[in-house]
Amino acid sequence: MMLDQLPTATSPAASFAAVAVALVVAHQVADHWVQSSHQAGHKGKPGWEGRVACAAHVASYTLTTTMAVLVVWLALDLPVTLGGVLLGQAVSAVTHYWADRRTTLATLAERLRLGGFYGLGAPRPALVAVVDQDGNPAYGADGQPVVIPVDGGTLGTGAYALDQSWHYAWLGVAALVTVLV
Repeated sequence: MMLDQLPTATSPAASFAAVAVALVVAHQVADHWVQSSHQAGHKGKPGWEGRVACAAHVASYTLTTTMAVLVVWLALDLPVTLGGVLLGQAVSAVTHYWADRRTTLATLAERLRLGGFYGLGAPRPALVAVVDQDGNPAYGADGQPVVIPVDGGTLGTGAYALDQSWHYAWLGVAALVTVLV
């Protein structure tokens, strides 16, 4: 059989791989470049402030991942349907919102006995008081004692690792749904 005689239909496995790669790449861009600092800092807060920030993040996130899937679908002429794309994006959006509200994922980690890992690398609450040369507490312009946190936050936390692995797992499900529907 000559190369020009080979079938051109894309297999479900190849379609899954293409969609999954598009979703993972778009996830990285949407979660780290598209998401605003305000959304990142407020999406886990309680009440409407957190819900609105999280919904705004998930909206821009879903737009980014949808665009990536559409580009791959059209560029590679994948045998997927609009219904599959929409349902896959719905799976991704709902699970992303659920995890990014923070307390939900923290609760799941606790129930699975992963609370210690979830808290790994989180900033410690201890503070160091600033004192003057005589050992007296230093006060700021607001009249409050000046304190310095022992350490700050980092992306290298257990919470971040569990968050990202949660998203990757559901992106796999979303890719499968996209291809099979």
